[in-house]
Amino acid sequence: MSGERMRIALPLLEMWNLQTALAILGTLCLTSINGYKNGKVEKSCESMMPEHHSQPNTTASPYTLTANASKFSPGDNIRVTLSGSEHFEGFLIQARDAANPDGLAIGSFTLIDPQISQRLTCNSIEGDATPAPSRSTTVMSTSSASTSILPQPFTSEGCGKSKSCLNDPVSCNPSVDKNCFFLSYSTLGQTVSFELSGPAQGYISFALSKDEWMGDDDAYWCINDKGRVSVEAAHTTGRTYPDVSSKSVLTDVGWRVSDGVIQCKFSRSIYTPQDPVRFSLNNSYYLFVAHGTAEYGMIHRHTRQPLISSHHQIITSPPEILTGSRSPLLMKYHGALMLIAWMLAGSTGQLMAAYFKPDWPERTLFGQKIWFQVHRMLMSLTVLLTAVGFVFPFVYRGKWSTRAGAHPYLGCTVMILAFCQPIMAAFRPAPDTSRRWIFNWLHWGVGNAAEIIAGKKSGKEDELPVLADISEDANWDTKFRVAVLAVFVLGNSTFCISLLASIGDI
Repeated sequence: MSGERMRIALPLLEMWNLQTALAILGTLCLTSINGYKNGKVEKSCESMMPEHHSQPNTTASPYTLTANASKFSPGDNIRVTLSGSEHFEGFLIQARDAANPDGLAIGSFTLIDPQISQRLTCNSIEGDATPAPSRSTTVMSTSSASTSILPQPFTSEGCGKSKSCLNDPVSCNPSVDKNCFFLSYSTLGQTVSFELSGPAQGYISFALSKDEWMGDDDAYWCINDKGRVSVEAAHTTGRTYPDVSSKSVLTDVGWRVSDGVIQCKFSRSIYTPQDPVRFSLNNSYYLFVAHGTAEYGMIHRHTRQPLISSHHQIITSPPEILTGSRSPLLMKYHGALMLIAWMLAGSTGQLMAAYFKPDWPERTLFGQKIWFQVHRMLMSLTVLLTAVGFVFPFVYRGKWSTRAGAHPYLGCTVMILAFCQPIMAAFRPAPDTSRRWIFNWLHWGVGNAAEIIAGKKSGKEDELPVLADISEDANWDTKFRVAVLAVFVLGNSTFCISLLASIGDI
């Protein structure tokens, strides 16, 4: 027993000696460490040094600090943007007199989002500097250029005569229609004046684009921030947050907010050499009009598909009334083909197979029973139209759409099921074989699944009892079913045409 105690005590003694040695070593190497877990490093107000006891980085900085104005007057607000290609743990920003950079900080900051940045009290002035906690990536301050409030709303009078206009709905007048999206521009000498109006909770914007896709566009937006509108120029790069211009290229800025409608106007030169990312207005562009929500002066992704002009337009060309659409032509074709396929061809072909098998028993069409030939032609047309319509979105997007929700997945499922039908039909067993029932159930199940997913419910014969046998007179039954089918096709056609007309108006 004593030997066993020794085996237990020795490791405990070794551990105690190790802890003692580490404690002594830690005491000898003890040094003071100042931590600022809340990010408020008042100690760095004057030196702007982080006091991390490490050498400064002398390589090119991956971060950019920009301001939306190079000149200001007392009381002006200037938007400051810190951006970069790499994540940063925190930052400290001050504004100082350019003539005396070693002097005290001047001015104060207003936070866009207090959750990601905070103000620092330097020289007894709160907000004299802006530090950020480790989770922050960007910070911006509110801004407003020297603007005026518009005395009255814009009007569509003069469109096509003194100014070019793009309206949605067509020919709407923003002075009386609160749901009117309106963009106009007119040229006077070397300057172009723009007017923008539309109902929006946060912002309304337009962009000049070289193609019908977002990215590498010259954009302008009007952001409503608690009843005050800031008008800014920006440059879009793909689907990332646009780069706000730090150059002052906009003049004669005015805005108005009333009944949920944001209106703003501004002028800019045809050429802006001081800001090379701005497009020359002597060239031809597509016009985009978009709107969405905004928070803390920062815009969010637009809530609807942008209104896009139907053709590119030279901004300085003679005035004209432009037309546009929120749905690209290929996507309209996609919707139209799918409607025709499943509302007309598919549903009619299914009714032929469900209710007309006993009719015209002695007559044939191209060597087959009439119901079968009509059913096969209509369902083949359904598959063909579905296949063509299925391709259009991929041609338009050029890739898989990640923002369309479940629609692409359901579309692919419908396309697979639709292709399964003719393949199964090609290998179907003869009607009198013992395995025919397998094909019948698969053919019925796959067809109904495809039609339900495509958006139209369908089922067995009891769903349309009016087409079932209701008389002993087979000839009268056939005529009655044909009449009901004609009414069904006519009603579906009328409804389909109205939907196609709606698609054309989008």
